Amino acid sequence: MQIAENTVVAFHYTLKNDAGEVLDSSEGRDPLSYLHGSGNIIPGLEKELSGKTTGDTLQARVEPSEGYGEVQPSLVQEVPRDAFQGVEDIQPGMQFQAQTEGGPLLVTVTKLEGDTVTVDGNHPLAGETLNFDVSVESVREASAEELEHGHVHGEGGHQH
Repeated sequence: MQIAENTVVAFHYTLKNDAGEVLDSSEGRDPLSYLHGSGNIIPGLEKELSGKTTGDTLQARVEPSEGYGEVQPSLVQEVPRDAFQGVEDIQPGMQFQAQTEGGPLLVTVTKLEGDTVTVDGNHPLAGETLNFDVSVESVREASAEELEHGHVHGEGGHQH
């Protein structure tokens, strides 16, 4: 069966940046499962997987526009330290959920200077070109419930 809209795909992957550093991998874990065509994975990788079948391997290069987007400077802000009430030891790399006009936004602390904390609401991989090595482990038709919910159920997927 070919990967197409409304199929459930399970795949192993290794993700590297352009410098060749491994950013993520499914090695040693279950394959990642997703519902094709439902926006469960980044658009560029989903596009590259279309038409593939069980046993296929591929290398996919995904530009930021088809991955986690370009870095948006407006999502980097300096906020007063007292905005972090109840947190005594703020360190770079810590993540917090900020409430914005557009809803909740995950931000990462990038810098501390005196009473000023710099936070970044961009995805950590925003602006990065992503290089995937992928092995398609299985392809099957999605169940009616998976289609209704928009994600995979069962092994490797969402559990209710």
